[in-house]
Amino acid sequence: MLEQKPIKEFQNRDTIDHFFILRKLEVKQKKDGSNYLVLEFGDKTGFISGNYWENYEDFYKEAFVGAIVKVRGSVEVFNDKLQLRIESAKIAEKEDRVSLSDLIPASLRDPEDMKKEFWNRIKKIENFWLKSLLKNIFTQERFEKFIFAPAGKSFHHNYIGGLLEHTLEIVKICDLMCDISEKSNFQPPINRDLLITGALLHDIGKIEELSYESVFDYTDKGRLLGHIVIAANWIYAACKQIPYFPEELQDLILHLVLSHQGKLENASPVEPKTLEAIILYYADELSAKTNAYRQIIQSGSEANSNWTKFHYLIQSSLFISKEPEFYNKENLEKNKNPKREKSDGTLFD
Repeated sequence: MLEQKPIKEFQNRDTIDHFFILRKLEVKQKKDGSNYLVLEFGDKTGFISGNYWENYEDFYKEAFVGAIVKVRGSVEVFNDKLQLRIESAKIAEKEDRVSLSDLIPASLRDPEDMKKEFWNRIKKIENFWLKSLLKNIFTQERFEKFIFAPAGKSFHHNYIGGLLEHTLEIVKICDLMCDISEKSNFQPPINRDLLITGALLHDIGKIEELSYESVFDYTDKGRLLGHIVIAANWIYAACKQIPYFPEELQDLILHLVLSHQGKLENASPVEPKTLEAIILYYADELSAKTNAYRQIIQSGSEANSNWTKFHYLIQSSLFISKEPEFYNKENLEKNKNPKREKSDGTLFD
């Protein structure tokens, strides 16, 4: 196991003698016309950039995005952001005994537990056609990619095993909505088997949309088609391979996958137009946004603040609340401010 201070704990003036994954490598020009390197490094906990100003030629000849590199230098602040001042950098050698698994973020859930949960849920599906479709889609080759892939490049579940974790979260949310609906006797009923099949398949195309051997990025196929189209193509082909697969059922499962991002501006070819589709859309949103917001909060706060740094994707900062135990009655009594004036009440008292 690699023992070094993680990026998310870096502070100004820290001395660095670390291994990282090289995430970005660019050549830029100084005002005097000479070149320098703009680099970005990553580990399990985050990213940090740095400029390599001088004596970088040997490193540049060998370096490539996705390589494990050894960096010496220090942490400094520039434009209110931490960055590295690089003294030296080199490609890691076999003798260093550092692997990608030491540096690539991974799900905190046990992979074997998630695999069992996945297949056990498929066993519960009663519809013959949908169970046949799932077995046809999840071949051994695809499933091995599925359990390893991240669910996203940077925003949510962006770690090894993230796609399987995200999928299982959505399945649980969808099952919960079915349970609520059944107990309330609302009509029309939710087609549980259809909804769960859609949940299991909705992001399957990400195993070819993303590359995730080292640095997470989009593949050429992912950029040209996107995971929704990739998945829809596989589902359509699989339905045609199953004799007498009902055409309307095929259309309904395709609609779930095609509409799961909710809106046209979110790259959904169509918007949700069935009860199951609208449930899947919001289940997907809930899983993704909860995970993303947790990661933003875990990334830390501004100095002496209860708020995270501004995040460009959500165009906001988030409040960092205390642990749930802090708000229980005992702790509230301990932390009571004796100078606090008694409330005059509210309109609802």
